[in-house]
Amino acid sequence: MSLKRRQFLNLAAGSVAAGLLVDRSTRAATPATIKAIAFDAFTVFDARSITDLAEEFFPGRGTELSNFWRTRQFEYTWLRTLYGRYADFWRVTQDALEFAAKMLKLELTVEKRERLMNSYLELKPFPDVPGALQALKDAGLRLAFLANLTPQMLAAATRSSKLEGIFEFNLSMDAVKAYKPDARAYHMAIDAFNLAREEILFAAFGGWDAAGDKNFGYATFWVNRLNLPVEQLDIAPDGIGANLAALVDFVKATTP
Repeated sequence: MSLKRRQFLNLAAGSVAAGLLVDRSTRAATPATIKAIAFDAFTVFDARSITDLAEEFFPGRGTELSNFWRTRQFEYTWLRTLYGRYADFWRVTQDALEFAAKMLKLELTVEKRERLMNSYLELKPFPDVPGALQALKDAGLRLAFLANLTPQMLAAATRSSKLEGIFEFNLSMDAVKAYKPDARAYHMAIDAFNLAREEILFAAFGGWDAAGDKNFGYATFWVNRLNLPVEQLDIAPDGIGANLAALVDFVKATTP
């Protein structure tokens, strides 16, 4: 173990962050073996600015549109993977937006559609993100995105967030033409890091994604920023916390 990582982990002598849950009974890997962390993009990027823009365009209806749009967005990724009719996340996102606007009977002009779509290229990180990522990187852990976003969307959001140089890989579903929770999507981290799955921790944003990667065999931490209940899928993440600071504490607390 490197000196940096040992120093980092020695900080674990204190208490675990408030709101952090560690479920040792369901751990997929011994945390001491973790060498890399794969992140869903929305554990890092704050999409609330998109809802704010939707509210600006459709006063009193923006949150409703945003929620409906996001739900359809992910439903389309699952259905396209099941159907074998892959389209990249930019196309899926635009299709979901257009459907949501029609469903809610909102007039989505070309200008509004383009501005809402382009907001995905201008995302900023949650406040806790830069410090937490740097702490993990300083500890010797390898970091990567494993996300639905296209390579162009990931690159643009990374630049907008000023996180260049933090992530070793931007792993997009475009590479395998299948979305999570398909095993082909999760396997990309193994191939990129050239590590065993027991050496990789996955940081999920959605509860369904936490269940999916846990089922795949990764040690799993659910960054539960929305304070949602655990999905009723007979499988639970190894840890749950409200932000990436809680993820850092999870790594400290579970690594000797």
